[in-house]
Amino acid sequence: MSEVAKGPLRWWFATPLWKRILVALVLGAIVGYAWGEGASSLKLVGDVFVRLIRMLVAPLVFVIIASGVAQLGDPKRLGGIGVKTIGMYFLTSFLAVCVGLVLATLMGPGIGADLHGVAPQPVGTPKSPGELFIGIVPLNPIKALADGDTLAIIFFAVLVGAGVIVAGEDGQPTARLLKSASEVMLRVVGFVMETAPFGVFALIAVVMGHNGPATFVHVAQLALCVVLGSAIQTLLVHGAVVRFLAWLPVAPFFKGIMDAMLVGFSTASSSASLPVAIRVSEDNLGISPSVSSTVLPLGATIGMDGTAMYVAMLTIFAAQVFGVHLTLTDYALVAVTTTIVAMGVAPVPSGSLFILAAVLASIGVGPERTAIIVGFILPFDRVLDMIRTVPNVTADLAVATAVGRWEGEIDVERYKASKG
Repeated sequence: MSEVAKGPLRWWFATPLWKRILVALVLGAIVGYAWGEGASSLKLVGDVFVRLIRMLVAPLVFVIIASGVAQLGDPKRLGGIGVKTIGMYFLTSFLAVCVGLVLATLMGPGIGADLHGVAPQPVGTPKSPGELFIGIVPLNPIKALADGDTLAIIFFAVLVGAGVIVAGEDGQPTARLLKSASEVMLRVVGFVMETAPFGVFALIAVVMGHNGPATFVHVAQLALCVVLGSAIQTLLVHGAVVRFLAWLPVAPFFKGIMDAMLVGFSTASSSASLPVAIRVSEDNLGISPSVSSTVLPLGATIGMDGTAMYVAMLTIFAAQVFGVHLTLTDYALVAVTTTIVAMGVAPVPSGSLFILAAVLASIGVGPERTAIIVGFILPFDRVLDMIRTVPNVTADLAVATAVGRWEGEIDVERYKASKG
């Protein structure tokens, strides 16, 4: 290979991935705007990238959780980490709901909104808490892996890891196999992430080409609520978790997780960003695999800060549109209901719309009116989903940082030296 050929390649791989993704995002928006509907021909590239990412999720979740649990060596320690993790996710989700309620109430995006002529869209029936709970136990673990049922995969992986611990010396061959498999999967993640700039370029170009600049200005007040809420939750709430609960400086945290934030933004999927979140947590933040492998997969399933905030905003939006007067009791009911149901939403694009019916029902908005709200927001939901996925991702990594710090499972020097 000539020196001329080596130059661009050397520059490409020497440039931090997040910078390459950011440039690709900007170029994709420009190309999509200039090309218009023709940018739809790039959809294949974006779809392949998303499929590559999602291909990794189920096997990666299984091997890293099972390996992480096996490395803990003490079932009591697993229980301690689990309680802290779930408690932190509940807290950050509740704060996100409060941010959403306050912003939507103050800014009033639904006041005066005209929904006449909006085509109602069918709304899925939300699962009851009982159905969500029993679904954690898989009838067939192999089928759960094939279906990508994250909660069921986590449950089975924890059992396998606990079994390795209890088996003692006889379980060590399996422990070594799981550890080796997790290392291999993380290397595969590295390979796939090198395609991220091309995938992000295509995804953004298609969105911009299909909807044009109107994508970013339509439903402007609601979009502004989402942007402001996401910024507050990401920078202030999650920054405070890192600074005051993990006792660490904030700047290295955001530098270190930039790759995961950009992948979450471009794919609008918490589960799709999980592989890169695991990589940056260990490589950039210095969090040990025993913590990252238990906290992050759980967070990709229940750590839905952006979703919780957005559903709270849509609830206030619907109340303003339909003239529903909300009392303080109603606000409290919405806050608690949203926090709980958001922890069961599927970590996929527009997953929040599937739980909206359950929250709106708590303030007396029936399925027919809910279908109108969904029909109104659906054309623009992709872009709003991209924005609110960012706090989903940062919540997972902030909680992992705090738990890692509490457990003494974070390399503070590596964390402080993080440059992304």
